[in-house]
Amino acid sequence: MTRTRKMALFLPFLVFALLAGMFFSQLGKDTQYMPSALIGQPIPDFTLVELQTNKVLTHQDLNQQGPYLINFWGTWCPACSYEHEYLMTLAEQGITIIGIDYKDEPDKALVWLEERGNPYHLVLLDELGNFGLDMGVTGAPETFVVNSDGIITYRHQGIVNAQVWQEMKEFL
Repeated sequence: MTRTRKMALFLPFLVFALLAGMFFSQLGKDTQYMPSALIGQPIPDFTLVELQTNKVLTHQDLNQQGPYLINFWGTWCPACSYEHEYLMTLAEQGITIIGIDYKDEPDKALVWLEERGNPYHLVLLDELGNFGLDMGVTGAPETFVVNSDGIITYRHQGIVNAQVWQEMKEFL
């Protein structure tokens, strides 16, 4: 048997071993966690319209809110619908939540909030998703914790529930 033929027979085993090593190295890792480059940074500059008043707000308007959450949501998002009840609970406990209606239609958002209740201190429209892009949002729901200095301290992708809140509230 020639040397190249022996190498050709060994190649599938080598590829399998490399793939197995890669998969093994990922075992036990949180596949939902995606780090954010914005942790420790201020909120990116934005100019957005408030859903209910049509008032134009900037990132500077949020600096007066104290510690708060920024929650990206949409009426098109089934997980946002599931999360909404717990956000109502947090709002009742006095947690300030800024809602970002993400890639959505304002009329649908108004009806949705009227029917389900509004946990948000403000709802800002991000119809094109530009602010979401600046924040590194990969989809809704996503929630950011912002401290009283206006610095992003935590990012959570997915539904906020009682278990997630126990971890998040440490970053307020």
